Amino acid sequence: MLTRVDYLTWAPLIAAILHIGEEFVWPGGFPRWYRTYRADARTVNRRFLVIINVGLVITLIEAAVAVRTPIGPPALLLFSAILFSNGCWHQWAAFTSRSYSPGMISGGLVYPALLLFEYIGWGQLGRVSPWMAALAFLVGIQYPLWSALFHRQPAPSRPGPSGEKRGEKQGRKTGTA
Repeated sequence: MLTRVDYLTWAPLIAAILHIGEEFVWPGGFPRWYRTYRADARTVNRRFLVIINVGLVITLIEAAVAVRTPIGPPALLLFSAILFSNGCWHQWAAFTSRSYSPGMISGGLVYPALLLFEYIGWGQLGRVSPWMAALAFLVGIQYPLWSALFHRQPAPSRPGPSGEKRGEKQGRKTGTA
């Protein structure tokens, strides 16, 4: 039988898998929705989505495995706050776009419950100090800000087939600067 620590340990991973499932499996459609939500969605391509979601799952597994170390519980709290803030972003994006954002159901129901479950649970067990819990929360809820900054950066320009960069037109050299 699972103990309370086992539930606390694996709950973030289970919640994230449910959320990823809603975004990409059933009902799915997050990439298509996001392309209509943002006018310039070049930074959210298939490669990025695979890397970010596989990285999340691997990191949550690592945090769960490290639960007996001093860094494990704070890491789980940090990721619970990150997931919660991602759920808040889904709610905001659905509200502003007036459309269903794939991930808004799990982000709006599962992630807030996860946040409370993790913070109350680890706090009751005394495995995380109030200061560490507050720090994990404050850093974690900033995820939408980090994400917005990343996605606002212009995509790196790559040389085209004739050597010019995107947006540059190749013209004759006139000898003037």
